[in-house]
Amino acid sequence: MLKAVAEAHPIDQHDLHVTATVGVSIYPDDGREAETLIKNADTAMYHAKENGRQDYQFFEPAMNVRAVERQSIEESLRRVLERQELALHYQPIISLKTGQICGGEALLRWTHPVRGPVSPAQFIPVAEDCGLILPIGKWVLHEACRQARAWSDAGLPLARMAVNISAIEFRDVQFLKGVLTILDDTHLDPKSLELELTESVLMKRPESTESILKTLRATGVRVAIDDFGTGYSSLSYLKRFPIDALKIDQSFVRQITTTPDDTAIVTAVISMGQNLQLRVVAEGVETRAELAFLQAHQCDEAQGYHFGRPMPPDQFAKLLQAGVSEAVLH
Repeated sequence: MLKAVAEAHPIDQHDLHVTATVGVSIYPDDGREAETLIKNADTAMYHAKENGRQDYQFFEPAMNVRAVERQSIEESLRRVLERQELALHYQPIISLKTGQICGGEALLRWTHPVRGPVSPAQFIPVAEDCGLILPIGKWVLHEACRQARAWSDAGLPLARMAVNISAIEFRDVQFLKGVLTILDDTHLDPKSLELELTESVLMKRPESTESILKTLRATGVRVAIDDFGTGYSSLSYLKRFPIDALKIDQSFVRQITTTPDDTAIVTAVISMGQNLQLRVVAEGVETRAELAFLQAHQCDEAQGYHFGRPMPPDQFAKLLQAGVSEAVLH
């Protein structure tokens, strides 16, 4: 069936291509009534789509368990803001030249009243699929800016607050207006905010992306490319878009002392960043060996467990006051 559907269909002097995704349920193991069989086949089809489409998948009972779990997460997420179950933790970003904390990344945490802590990897995809990422993302940005301003007012200025922006948020027609409104509401200096976007987000609708980024840059807001090296291979956007920083994905950093290919990639990104006058930040630094490699190659900044895990605001404030221990920098 998949092969037959995938064949070209000549219509009006054009070859049109159609693909199919198939879910299969079997009587009587997967259901005795047509309604149950169709529902389970539908569930299997969506699992086939998640695996890349143009494929088939037989129904398995575990799929229903995952579907019920997902539905439960979605229902809880719909009330997460009114119940005030969300919080932000902050991870320090360290200048490898001065050893000072030069920024912090805001990371979302959810503590469910019954489940306890829920992993972002588990709930953020659900929030994106059902559209809840828009109000949640707006809350994250507002809270991060409010906290940065509060620290500044308390004499603990944070040079840069980094906030991740999802593709759905960035493509929302109200995105730019929302960012500017939040900055106005919180009275945060736009130069203190850095938005982190992935390569794939930038490459969708490049014309509107360019316009949005130029407007943000004009106000002082900075832009960093998150997980650099894991997305598009085209580098033309580095010249086209007003970008301030590249964040080397932790999957490369983790292997720099053992895998020659990853060592070459990290070295090349640092060198390219220097040549393009972009700040380069290494993510996921966990060991002294990784730190030594990055320092030896003049990487600008780093973050990771070696310097500090994401922490609640009160702990981060103490870190801002005390600074990072000299011991972790050598």
